[in-house]
Amino acid sequence: GLELSHCVGTNSLGPAGPWRSGGPCKMKRVRTVFKPEQLERLEQEFLKQQYMVGTERVDLAATLHLTETQVKVWFQNRRIKWRKQSMEQKAAKLSQFGVIQPATADSTDIKDHEEDTVDVEL
Repeated sequence: GLELSHCVGTNSLGPAGPWRSGGPCKMKRVRTVFKPEQLERLEQEFLKQQYMVGTERVDLAATLHLTETQVKVWFQNRRIKWRKQSMEQKAAKLSQFGVIQPATADSTDIKDHEEDTVDVEL
């Protein structure tokens, strides 16, 4: 099952989900802490391919002593970080040439996705 931390509040705000009970005690998932060796390997795999699926993900999770869900969520969060960095680099290049880029829907989309990231500890 999921490891849940102690109650973090007495009022239940927001929709019920797998990490929140419908009662007065709001439960919170525990953040996964990756070892440096695990992060290095995950980054190496990300450089090869941004999407890890199927048996590749199962094998990587087993090699790193992680769950498949932890690897899946790490890749999801890493893709969001990669997209954000790509957009910032693009904006920096445009500003070098004096092109002012207006706020776009893309930058808002990335912010929305960042809020959807989930850290899972199984």
